[in-house]
Parts: sequence; C-alpha cells; structure tokens
Amino acid sequence: MTAHLDAPHDLVGIGIGPFNLSLAALAHGLPQQGAGELATAFYDQRRDFRWHPGLLIDGATLQVPFLADLVTLADPTSPWSFLSYLKHKERLFPFYFAERFHIQRAEYDAYCRWVAGRLPGLHFGHQVDAVRWNPERDLFEVDFTQLDADGEAEALGRTYTRNLALGIGTAPYVPEPLRPLAEAPTVPVIHSSEYLDNRQRILGADHVTVIGSGQSGAEVFLDLLRSRPAGRERLTWLARTPSFAPMEYSKLGLEHFTPDYTRYFHSLPEPVRDRLVPAQWQLHKGIDAGTIAAIHEELYRRTLDGGWPDAVLTPGVSVRTAGRVATTKVELHLEHTDQGTRSRITTDAVVLATGYKERPLTSLLAGLDPYLRKDSSGRPRIDDRYRMNLDPTVTGSVFVQNGERHTHGVGAPDLGLAAWRSAAILNTLTGKEPYPQPTRTAFTTFGLEQREHTRPQHAGELLPLVEHP
Repeated sequence: MTAHLDAPHDLVGIGIGPFNLSLAALAHGLPQQGAGELATAFYDQRRDFRWHPGLLIDGATLQVPFLADLVTLADPTSPWSFLSYLKHKERLFPFYFAERFHIQRAEYDAYCRWVAGRLPGLHFGHQVDAVRWNPERDLFEVDFTQLDADGEAEALGRTYTRNLALGIGTAPYVPEPLRPLAEAPTVPVIHSSEYLDNRQRILGADHVTVIGSGQSGAEVFLDLLRSRPAGRERLTWLARTPSFAPMEYSKLGLEHFTPDYTRYFHSLPEPVRDRLVPAQWQLHKGIDAGTIAAIHEELYRRTLDGGWPDAVLTPGVSVRTAGRVATTKVELHLEHTDQGTRSRITTDAVVLATGYKERPLTSLLAGLDPYLRKDSSGRPRIDDRYRMNLDPTVTGSVFVQNGERHTHGVGAPDLGLAAWRSAAILNTLTGKEPYPQPTRTAFTTFGLEQREHTRPQHAGELLPLVEHP
C-alpha cells in the first residue's frame, strides 16, 4: 500500500451519486459526539460528478419538484440547497420569474456538480476495491485504488472508518436476448443511458426502434420524432406494459413517497413487500403527463396535411429473441402477450429504455459476508434506520442508500426522499438529532394501525402503535 491513513473516519461513503452527495452535504460541519466535527470521506471511481449524462436531453425535466434537492427537505437553510446555487450563480430572479416547479435535468446535474466541486471530503478517481471488518481495531478497513486521468491504477490506499454508507447506485439493464447485440460495435443497439453520446449515429439510421415504456423511452422517442421529417419518421416504439401509461402523480398517490409510507412498508412481512413492489410499477415507471401530451401533440401536428406519421407505437409486446441481419440491421422477434401472436421486424438501430438494476454488493462486501444477516431471498436485511443487520460483534454500521427497495419500498430511488434519508442516517450516526424530522408526513393512514403523533426519541425510530376499534 502506498497510502495508509491511520486516523479513522466517522463515516466513509462509497459512491458519489445524488444520495451520498446529499449525505455529504448534510454531514458537512456537523459535530460528532465529544469534540470536533464529523470526520467523513466519500469515494467514487469516476473523474467527476455526472448524473445520467446520456439522458440530459434538451428540455427534459425532473419528475420531482426542485425542493427535492440534496438538502432542502431536511434543512431549508443549508448553503447547499438549489436556491443557494441559484443565488451563487446570480440566477435567483430569473428562476423566480420563470415560475418553474420542475427544473430541467441538465440544471439539476449542474447544481449537483456545483455542490460536488465545492464540498470538501469528496475523492473522485478513487475506486473502492474491498471492505473488511477489523475486530482488533473495531473499525472497517476500506481498500481503494487511486486512478489517473485515463482510469489506470496510480496508487493503492487504505482508510479506516467507524461507519460506512453504500451509495453505489444502479447499472443499466439490458435484456438477455439483446445483450450480444448491445456488445457488438457494428449495429447501434444502445441503452438509453448512452443516448446522447450516440444520438447522431441513431439519427442517421433509416429505421429506429425504441424499446421500453417508461419516462426515458418516452423522452427518447419524442426527441427522435421531433428530429425526423414528417411522413418519413420510420420509428417504432415497443413496450411490454399493456399501455403507454401515465405515471401516478395524484396528490394522494404521491404520498407513497413519504416517510409515513416508508415506515409502513418496512413493517410489512417480506412476502407482502415482494408482492407489492412490482405491482406499484406505475408509481415510478410510468410517463409524466406532460411528455405523453407532447408526444401526442407532435404526432397530431404531423397529420394536419393529411396522412399519418410513419410511427408505430405498440404496447403489450415482448422481445423473444434478436439477431443481426447481414452487418447493418437487427431483426427482433416479437410476441404480443394478450393476442398470443408472434411477428418480427427489421430495424437499423435500437434504443433500449429498459431501466436499471441495483448494482450487486456481493463482490464489494465479500469481506463482510460472514457478518451479514440476509432474508429468505439472500438479500441483506436492512433495519428501519437504513442499516444492514450485522453480527452483534460488529460495532459499526453499514448504511444503505438506494439499495433497500426490498425493505423500504418504491421510495428508495426517489430523489424526494434523499434528504430525509440522509438526515435519518446522520441522526442515528451522531446519536443526536441535528435534523429534527416530522412525525407525520401524509394525510393517508397506511394500515389499520395508526401511529401516535409524538416525536420519536431516536431519529428513524418507529413510533408506538395504538389500536383503534
């Protein structure tokens, strides 16, 4: 090892996406038990902060209000808020007059990069290789590789910490039938996460197929539609879902993304949680109403001179197999679920808006595996304060950010709960309550048991239950 840091941290974060960036921002300047500030360090193998750069399509907006920034819903007075960013950039009045509740994705990315560039304790270009528990020192050991500008190993290092926060995010998901094609360079079969990097190549294709009915698929389809000449669009949009459905965005529906629902979901038996998550797909995998309206408007506009646009939109379809035709085309073998019919199409380019999967923790946490407590499906058990359940001999905590959907529900990847979750973690870690949290956040009472509305003694602690006749 060329670097060896003896002074242990109070918290080391692995991954610097929006969730760990939120944690770092809210941890900045906090006092630890005793004297001194909370000692933190966050590591990410990327050279700098980037948030879904391949999907920062011009005009695409967040599906959550700007108040769902890194800190505001935990601390509106924080210097790391989105409004503070606008003030620093001298754009507060233009934003005020723009009257925008939902900001563009590119602006959210710029805001996060502003925070990441000014916040101390962030170490980009550092790849975490392994994590172990050192029982002799009662600390976690974190081994990392410092990378040069080309991503090559430059130096090895090790640091120690009392607690960990895992925020390694998700990875693009490519369905099995399309993986060989996505890995081949000759025909453009790309995941939507790489759309902007390949946009010119995709636009140059004679016929383009978009697969996936979520927000990303809709945004890619709309961008392609606007870029093709009327009557010669040559676009196909396929989806497994039974319809191109709107995202659930009613006021009471949104209460599924509150701490109240998160607590309720966590209290449910494991089989019930596993049944609920896929059934709630429209809460987070649908398309916002504005994008649906824009697509319909663009299609309708192209009928004004007579005729229909050369665009096929077909839901309820799955891709059974796929293969290459010669060297420049792809053949997709399709099956319609309701009809029970099969067909095939030939296309020149495919954009896979097929979503993301949580990155597996198996390799990273191999050194902790003997200490991990798992559920019946082999997943880490995570308590109501976002801590992995570990063997009692481990005195430190491993907090999880956006890897706990199986225990905390559909709100796990939602930006609107980022600051609240970060605050809950810091309240638990410090043993104090630097960020007081509300005891009630929803008008809906989830379940027949109703919580007393008194402040819990510990942040994130489930409130006492009282039965009602």
